[in-house]
Amino acid sequence: MSEQVIKLSTNAAKRIKEIMSQAEDKAIGVRVGVKSGGCAGMSYVMEYAKDIKPNEEVIEEKGVKVLIDPKAIMYLLGTEMDYKREKFSSQFIFKNPNETERCGCGESFKV
Repeated sequence: MSEQVIKLSTNAAKRIKEIMSQAEDKAIGVRVGVKSGGCAGMSYVMEYAKDIKPNEEVIEEKGVKVLIDPKAIMYLLGTEMDYKREKFSSQFIFKNPNETERCGCGESFKV
């Protein structure tokens, strides 16, 4: 059994369950990927997943399903996905051991 690409904190799993309960039907989970952009070069992308695409990594943990875009697997290996709720904002946080740099706003990263 190889290591899971990403791990979910309890808060992240709870929040994904909340999001899924409000999702339009047919969503089977959330898809996580990365795209070029942001001041440090790459940013995380999340969307509803309606199906499993070829070569996607499927992670089922704490009662939720997270699909990892195959192009993102090498950037996300070993990442912990957390969810933080603060006074003025709430967001998913990716604790990624592959990051070498992160921009000040926390929206993008470099590996």
